Amino acid sequence: NMAGSVTISVNPLPTVYTVSGGGNYCAGGAGMHINMSGSEVGVNYQVYIGGVASGGPVAGTGSALDLGVYTGAGTYTVVATNPATGCSANMTGSAAIAINPLPTVYTLNSGGSYCAGGTGIDVVLNGSDVSINYQLYLDGVLTGAPMPGSGAALHYGLHTAAGVYTVVASNPATTCSSNMSGSSIITVNPLPNVYAMSGGGSYCAGGPGVHIGLIFS
Repeated sequence: NMAGSVTISVNPLPTVYTVSGGGNYCAGGAGMHINMSGSEVGVNYQVYIGGVASGGPVAGTGSALDLGVYTGAGTYTVVATNPATGCSANMTGSAAIAINPLPTVYTLNSGGSYCAGGTGIDVVLNGSDVSINYQLYLDGVLTGAPMPGSGAALHYGLHTAAGVYTVVASNPATTCSSNMSGSSIITVNPLPNVYAMSGGGSYCAGGPGVHIGLIFS
């Protein structure tokens, strides 16, 4: 028998939990959460996108784990590591994040002033996209129904109410929306005051005539 002995012990791998979360969000938004269905105390969980570490490791809590909010588009995976043993394991599943573009920004033009009692002013958006809805607002309040994009300029028709007209475009498929550029300001010019006429009458041929006047009151 040789002298002494050697002891071998096998350290367990971290428990495998499931990656969830992700989804689609609108460009410029806060991003999406990446979650774990469970976690172990003493084990760290590192998020990867395309095989590259993203952010720092998150310590396990013994329960489901929110690994934070991520904005980059791609497929996210998670590797769990026990720093005491150096053992690591890939978590099952993945979370995909995609970024939905905002509607293209077009410019509101027209606007102007008209005389009270007139037909009003046509509000025009200088462009639009098919499958996008364009909602007109007057001083921040909805006015009328949304107008579907046509791929060309949109005419909202003649409007008589004074105020600031703006437009918000929204994509019903993604729920993403964006404010259109500029605004159309309509003002209503009052008509001159109405006064009663006075004077007139008859006079003898060759006479100086009669006075015509206005009564101010």
